[in-house]
Amino acid sequence: MIALEEWAEIRRLHRAEGVSIKEIARRLGLARNTVRAALRADGPPRRERGPRGSSVDRVEPQIRALLAEHPTMPATVIAERIGWDRSLTVLKDRVRVLRPLFAPPDPADRIEYLPGEVAQCDLWFPPTPVPVGAGVGRVLPVLAMTCGYSRVTGAVMIPSRKAGDILAGMWQIIGGWGRSPRTLVWDREAAIGGTGRLTAEAAAFAGTLGVRIRLAPARDPESKGLVERRNGYFETSFLPGRDFTSPGDFNTQITTWLTERANARHLRSIGTTPIARWETDRASMVALPPLAPPVGLRGRVRLARDYYVRVDGNDYSVDPRVIGRFVDWTASPARVTVSCADQVVATHKRVWTSGATITDPAHQATAKALRAQVATARADRRTRSHADGHVVAIRALPDYDALFGVDFDPGGLNHEPATTTTETTEGNIG
Repeated sequence: MIALEEWAEIRRLHRAEGVSIKEIARRLGLARNTVRAALRADGPPRRERGPRGSSVDRVEPQIRALLAEHPTMPATVIAERIGWDRSLTVLKDRVRVLRPLFAPPDPADRIEYLPGEVAQCDLWFPPTPVPVGAGVGRVLPVLAMTCGYSRVTGAVMIPSRKAGDILAGMWQIIGGWGRSPRTLVWDREAAIGGTGRLTAEAAAFAGTLGVRIRLAPARDPESKGLVERRNGYFETSFLPGRDFTSPGDFNTQITTWLTERANARHLRSIGTTPIARWETDRASMVALPPLAPPVGLRGRVRLARDYYVRVDGNDYSVDPRVIGRFVDWTASPARVTVSCADQVVATHKRVWTSGATITDPAHQATAKALRAQVATARADRRTRSHADGHVVAIRALPDYDALFGVDFDPGGLNHEPATTTTETTEGNIG
């Protein structure tokens, strides 16, 4: 086979300069049949090399044997089992080629969603801490919900991944839509259905709305791929270059971005924009119930003397006049409310930090007044009076010893008189 440069020169001499085949063969030192073959060729000569051997070839039978028994065995474990001491990259490449021969394929079907049928839900944790107090930042969860038919997405940052806060975020998004999808798809989030069954809070939420919460199969991310892709889109298109001053600022920015950008962009999968399909999707959803579903955190506790209740790691003051009684507290993402016998005894703005103490000055003033009343009552008990108004005298016990002629000095040790006192009435002695 001639070289590429010789092939090009042969064609140049013959086509451009009209040199004969015999002369070209003489000039280049080639056989005339070689020159003829170069002129008849449809294209430049190609050099095809046979497959070169690899260091993995000798251990391939061992790899096949392991994969036949354990199709999902990682390449690192295979390397350990066969005693591989060379480059791990070439071994991984060979395992990647051989594994499909032993592991059955796991295809994922494309699903077509009907209008109003489903919305997929997930929690996204932005890697950027958001300020929640003076010099305090936290990585907080963001609840994202994506409708199956229209692909419209809603998102809101919530204080925690507890059931009450997650459901409060869902109600905020669904309330903004004005209607609810018929099925809400969740993965095995602990607060929703970590055991494979809905928690009591999630079941009550779904029952109030008249919809179904469906739990995706374990280890099957494709079941809610729509919202998973939106989470990745948040990280690549929303988050870079943004600063946030508070969770409220985060929610304002992401809501604006979703409205103006994410829900208004053309999606190849549906052939249009999410907002163009929204009215059709929304019209087939379920109307919202007249009463809001139970959301937020809730608890019941007997109020202790320090008149504070603990909510999500923070302490909130309560009217001290209900100390010793049972109080019920509820916490939405915005406010903490405490009630006793159906009467509100405390309300505070909820803080999203941890370990904080939130005190209402009115509660402090009430506690001070109550302490003053207790001190006065104790003083009154120490200063007792008779019906005619004269004060009960307080005498020392040695006075009684002297009155009755008792010499209490055992052993002649001249002990100091005891200091214990007792109460008596003026005029009873002498």
